[in-house]
Amino acid sequence: MKVGETMAIDPKLRALRDKAMKLPLTPGVYIMKNKNGKIIYIGKAKALKNRVSQYFGSQTNHAPKVRKMVENVADFDYILTDSEFEALVLECSLIKQNMPKYNILLKDDKGYSYIKIKPHPWGNISAVFRKDDKNARYIGPYTGNFSVTQAVEQAKEIFKLPTCSKVFPRDIKKSRPCLNYFISKCSAPCAGKISQAEYEQSVDEAVEFIKGGSKTALKELQSQMEQAAENLEFEKAAKLRDRIRAVERIAGKQKVVLSSKSVQDVFAVAQSADKACLAVLNFQNGLLCRTEHFIFDCSEELEEMRRSLILSYYSMNRPVPSKILLDGEAQDMELLVRFLEERRQKKVELLVPQRGEGLKLTQMCLANASQKLGEYLGRKGEETAVLDEMAKMLGLSKAPEYIEAYDISHTAGSDNVAGMVVFKNARPLKKAYKRFSIKGFDGQDDYGSMKEVISRRLNRYEEEKESGEGFGKLPDLILLDGGTGQVNAVRPVVEAFGLEIPVLGMVKDNKHKTRAITKDGQEIEIRSGRRVFTLISSIQEEVHRFAITYHKEKHSRSALETKLTEIDGIGKKKAEKLLKHFKSVSKIRAASAEELSAVDGIGEKDAAAIFSYFSENNAKKVKKRQ
Repeated sequence: MKVGETMAIDPKLRALRDKAMKLPLTPGVYIMKNKNGKIIYIGKAKALKNRVSQYFGSQTNHAPKVRKMVENVADFDYILTDSEFEALVLECSLIKQNMPKYNILLKDDKGYSYIKIKPHPWGNISAVFRKDDKNARYIGPYTGNFSVTQAVEQAKEIFKLPTCSKVFPRDIKKSRPCLNYFISKCSAPCAGKISQAEYEQSVDEAVEFIKGGSKTALKELQSQMEQAAENLEFEKAAKLRDRIRAVERIAGKQKVVLSSKSVQDVFAVAQSADKACLAVLNFQNGLLCRTEHFIFDCSEELEEMRRSLILSYYSMNRPVPSKILLDGEAQDMELLVRFLEERRQKKVELLVPQRGEGLKLTQMCLANASQKLGEYLGRKGEETAVLDEMAKMLGLSKAPEYIEAYDISHTAGSDNVAGMVVFKNARPLKKAYKRFSIKGFDGQDDYGSMKEVISRRLNRYEEEKESGEGFGKLPDLILLDGGTGQVNAVRPVVEAFGLEIPVLGMVKDNKHKTRAITKDGQEIEIRSGRRVFTLISSIQEEVHRFAITYHKEKHSRSALETKLTEIDGIGKKKAEKLLKHFKSVSKIRAASAEELSAVDGIGEKDAAAIFSYFSENNAKKVKKRQ
């Protein structure tokens, strides 16, 4: 549905919207309930009225799962807070308590493990699931018992600590050494082959090895060996040499992937039409020591999803590291940092790396998330099946592996734009998405807009077809958001280029949901083919979302340009240059005359006029408040 169009609103939604419009413009948490009074969704808002009322207006801009949630909302409650941060903390707490159906919930079924260090005399190390001895020390918690058990086993092998259940000093010299002593994997304290002091030193060194990693252990052992050799303690030096070789052998099986020694987590999210996968990589001492992944339903925009995932993940008693890398921006980044720092009681960096080692790590994490999601969906076979089914249902000569879809968006004929989305092998190919600003005319003409967009797209193909990528690649199928009129406007354009690309329209019902495909003036009912219906609905929703998002950006920019052109001497081109340089009117308002005059095309006279305009307006606002 185009911006500016209206549609009938369900009486229940109207009543909920009326209630939402009475909410204050203050921070708080909103609690959605179904007809049985059960909580089904919890969210936080900077301004409750604005956020909650969005749910109960037009449903066309919502993701499918959000629409489904709204359909089940019978009432809502709210809690006012003093700040947005307080709302964030309360939201997190309430989600954890109530486990609402439509919130992102990461299910933690992995449990936690610790490394237990029994105190001297004759202490030892072991992998355990809980802290069960108040006299012992613990390292952890860790998720995944395998990595903890492996670390303990490696340390015991290197430092020749016993792996049996004997208790010292009670069992000393009560039996002969076992096989591990003869293959140099145990120092045999049970047979008195090592003194108490030497044994306890080995335990301490094993703990430092686990905490500091192989490089730290090697450096310390090397120093001890050199000192022993200088003191002519050749037997001790030989033992240290053997221990160094054992550390090197174990370390050789590990891959150091970080130059930084800091503990850090890396997050990435891969998503399909209705499912997503969060992958988390944990690094300690430069080593990848843990990986996790979670599959869940897509219910939010990607930035909001990352925020929810971080809150949910660290609410599962995960230790918060000093640095967290993300594969993209998260909503409320500053609030998230504050939330994490309060949990850690130390500084936390939340970063979206753009280059270097950090970028490689997020790309690796995203590749893992995509692989896990693909495995979960059984993607390869499923993709082939749905595209073959689509080809048969729509009478296409081959399965459309590369699909382009188009939609037009405007407000009563102003700020006309179009969006093009690409689906490759039945999934979005976001790097190939394109945006068009309609240039050929002013006013409302959806058919003329479609003709212009397809003409420009195919002209770009003629220019770039040697590349075979982007505009240089032709689609197997063109889908238009609309019916026979749009198809009849575009098909002659395609034929004029001498191309044989099927052009079909996606038809919606009176509830603005995908109903059928129009071809050759006839409508093909697609609801009987569930997988095809789901795919085409996803394509239509995605192209609508993409087009309307661009339109809103352009419409907002036009409003900002209009505000600037009220200043004497500032026309449309100068307004565009100012916005391009400063990014927002608020930053222009805060700029000095010298900063304004530094913009290309803005002279000292223009800068003085702009500065004076905003200074006068600011003074008026201050006076009005007083």
